[in-house]
Amino acid sequence: MEIDADNAVRSAAQDAAGLVAAMPRLVLEARRIAASVYHGLHGRRRAGSGENFWQYRRFVDGEPSARVDWRRSARDDHLYVREREWEAAHTVWIWPDLSASMVFASPLVWETKRDRALVVAFALAELLVKGGERVGIPGVMRPSASRRIVEKMAESLVHAHALPQSLPPAFAPSPLAEVVLLGDLWSPTPEVVTSIAGLAASGAHGHVVQVCDPAEETFPFSGRIEFREPESGTLLTVGRAETVREDYVERVARHRAIIRREAERRMWSFLVHRTDRPATELLLALHARMTGGADALAALPAGAPEYEDAADERGAHAGETHGETAGGHSR
Repeated sequence: MEIDADNAVRSAAQDAAGLVAAMPRLVLEARRIAASVYHGLHGRRRAGSGENFWQYRRFVDGEPSARVDWRRSARDDHLYVREREWEAAHTVWIWPDLSASMVFASPLVWETKRDRALVVAFALAELLVKGGERVGIPGVMRPSASRRIVEKMAESLVHAHALPQSLPPAFAPSPLAEVVLLGDLWSPTPEVVTSIAGLAASGAHGHVVQVCDPAEETFPFSGRIEFREPESGTLLTVGRAETVREDYVERVARHRAIIRREAERRMWSFLVHRTDRPATELLLALHARMTGGADALAALPAGAPEYEDAADERGAHAGETHGETAGGHSR
């Protein structure tokens, strides 16, 4: 037991050191990605009780005539209403999974799942703060609208008592808040469902993103392979890995289907993002869902994965043996 404890402490220290070393690069990458998608995107502006002008819209029968902007209407054959921008700050909680299973990258990619989740989390926060929102990390950082939100998030994670694990801690977000979960979601299916249900209980809206390596989708293994469960270190040796591929794909599809169904029951979205695809694709898809518009989705390049339908049933995970899922990291 003492040996296991020593190994756990040593592994945690190595993960923390690796995160600290990678953070400057991830911050720069996040800012670059955020800048590349910011141009042309509208913030999360919406009609409300603020003082700033937002837009004109057509007058609707039944509205009080006092709402008509007569100067604007005089220039056209229609009546127009002058809408003001809603100024109440919105809070978005972003949870990047930094557990051991996320520190994985197959030879098919150059970036770990952890790094991709952090880059997207930072870049999304940058866009949201520019749009007037506040961003926080459950249990790690209080909501903030700082212009240095990326650096603030990075510093909070580096100095956190413990790195964010597979699922966020139980907390009650405001009914008007939004929650974004970024992780590989290879925890047992019931645990993932319970976490989503708890976060949605207050009425908060949310987005669940499964970040996976392409090898976890295609299971490109054959022959005698030794898989290692990254959280516990458990080893599993398979004599002919290709013989379990079909069962693996089926179990992963079932795992995803359950998570998607439970998310959609609560009006949450569910997406799958592979690390061999550009981070901008996921950022655009998330931004589109959070703004309630289609501009970002329309900006996705031809050949991009179908984010509109959430998960891709072709997927198979070759990473961990958590609950309903199968497999393990090979070595």
